[in-house]
Amino acid sequence: MMGKGTLLLLALALYHVSWEVGAELSVKMVGDTEVYKADFAEIRCQYNFSENASMVMVQWFVNDPRGKRIRIAYSDLITRSKDENTNYTKRIRVAGDSGEEILTIVNVELSDEREFFCQVDGLAAGIEEGRFHLKVFDPPEHPVIEAVHTGVSVTNDSPSKIATCETSKGFPQPNITWYRNHSLLHKNGQVHVITLVSKDSTGLFTVQSELQYKVTKEDKDSHFFCEVSYYVPGAVRTVESKRVNVSVHYPTTKVEMWRESPQGLVKEGDTVEIRCRGDGNPPSPITFSREQHPDEELEADNDLLVLKEVTRGDSGKYLCRSLDLDSVDYEDVVGNLQVTVHYLDPAVVVPKDSEVMLKGENLTATCNALSSLETKTVWSKNGVEIRKGNVLHLQDATFDTAGHYHCEVTVPSLPGLHTRGSVHIIVQGAPQLRDVKKEVSMSEKVGKWVNLTCEARGFPRPIVTWSISGSPDWREVVRKETEDSVQAVMTLKVSRDTVATCNATNKIGGETKIYTISSIPIIGTTLRNTAVDNSGVIIVVIVLSILLLALLGSILYFLYKKGKLPCGRSGKQEITKEKTNKDDIVMEMKADKTENSVLLKGVNGDNKPPGDQYIDLRK
Repeated sequence: MMGKGTLLLLALALYHVSWEVGAELSVKMVGDTEVYKADFAEIRCQYNFSENASMVMVQWFVNDPRGKRIRIAYSDLITRSKDENTNYTKRIRVAGDSGEEILTIVNVELSDEREFFCQVDGLAAGIEEGRFHLKVFDPPEHPVIEAVHTGVSVTNDSPSKIATCETSKGFPQPNITWYRNHSLLHKNGQVHVITLVSKDSTGLFTVQSELQYKVTKEDKDSHFFCEVSYYVPGAVRTVESKRVNVSVHYPTTKVEMWRESPQGLVKEGDTVEIRCRGDGNPPSPITFSREQHPDEELEADNDLLVLKEVTRGDSGKYLCRSLDLDSVDYEDVVGNLQVTVHYLDPAVVVPKDSEVMLKGENLTATCNALSSLETKTVWSKNGVEIRKGNVLHLQDATFDTAGHYHCEVTVPSLPGLHTRGSVHIIVQGAPQLRDVKKEVSMSEKVGKWVNLTCEARGFPRPIVTWSISGSPDWREVVRKETEDSVQAVMTLKVSRDTVATCNATNKIGGETKIYTISSIPIIGTTLRNTAVDNSGVIIVVIVLSILLLALLGSILYFLYKKGKLPCGRSGKQEITKEKTNKDDIVMEMKADKTENSVLLKGVNGDNKPPGDQYIDLRK
């Protein structure tokens, strides 16, 4: 049984035989010639008849990998169809209009990179076909570069492997080129490149490239990278890998030796660190020694020599050697460093320790210290600077000259170096009292305590004693002694005029200070107490007087009543009770409100009221 397509072709053939000759046909194919994988491609088949054709047949063909042509779609002016069971059955669409047929391929695959044919059959106008080559692109992945892990020696005669670069899953095949820093590496006697290309089942390419290069010492800081170039629709693109550096091995040609610590000048007691380093790679073993004994190796930690608590004996030239085992001749390279250890000896003071001077004498003291550097000397006493320089002149000595003198020797260029010395100056002489006044007069109230001070200087140290004439109540409350001075404080209670004498003596002489104290009586207090006492006595006297007067009156009255009291000019006086006149003498006594009343008793023994207490004396 014939298929629909076969019948259509048979009908066209019969029609072609019966059509009149004379029509002409032209075919042109346009569209996307370059596309990315997985995109879509559109191919246009444009045809033209010189005369209108009553029947047109358009067929689409491709070549399979074996070169066999396979139809994938066809159409006439009425019907458009896809051939079944081909690789394109599900991935193509056919559309068009009069004079143009359009074939659209979706989800383009790498295998679609081939020629497509558009065959147009115009019967009497003839048959024409057009060809269209489709190119498919798939960019590769980012290149991966890896440098060799072991070092590369400059002594190798031939180029050594430096790094590998790989890019994968690209179509069409990408290319790899190599760069050193920013310069393209060309294949020559110094550069060799090995490239391996593989293709997976999907048709994508993987390219591996190995760079072999003859390194030099300058390459220790060089960077290498690979560049991948690949095609894309309408262009060529490139992508660079990361930069890598390789360890270049080269022999030592010189060594550098330096003092790492301390900074500046070295003094005794410092810890000195000396480092030595060669210019080879990898670093060669280092050994240290001294120039005086070059064969005696010093103990060190790799390239570091540590000298602890150095002395002036450690001064000298130090050597370091680098033995390069990679060198053909195994030659050692030597470096050297001069180390100078500065010092400052203890200060020497003359006179030494202590010196005794007589008052008025002169003395010269010196302070010196041996040093490897220039020194500076300063004298001080009691923490106060008194002179610069190593010589101290003491002239016309007094007791104030005595004391401890310190000298300090320093090294201005090396502050860590300093030393001190001292001398004790003793001034010998008779005692000398602090106060200029040797006699002091004062007046103090009786009963007051007075502090008297006596302070003397001298050498040997004075003996201070007190002698008191006058007030007996005294005692010494303070006594302070130094090498050449005594301070004595005595307290005294003033009771009368007093003379206090301070005596300061030593084997050379003595000196005296006299305090004369005049006592002042406490007058105001005595009078006040006396007045109080007298007022009491007066009151007692008045009371006694009144009592005596009352007693006298009673006796006179009694005698009067008995007639035994003589009155008058003639020697007789009469005392009469009944008669009185203006010339009568009347004595009235009234008791003060503030005192006890004194009542005069009558003859009959009755107490009379104060208003009635009278004594009448009549002639």
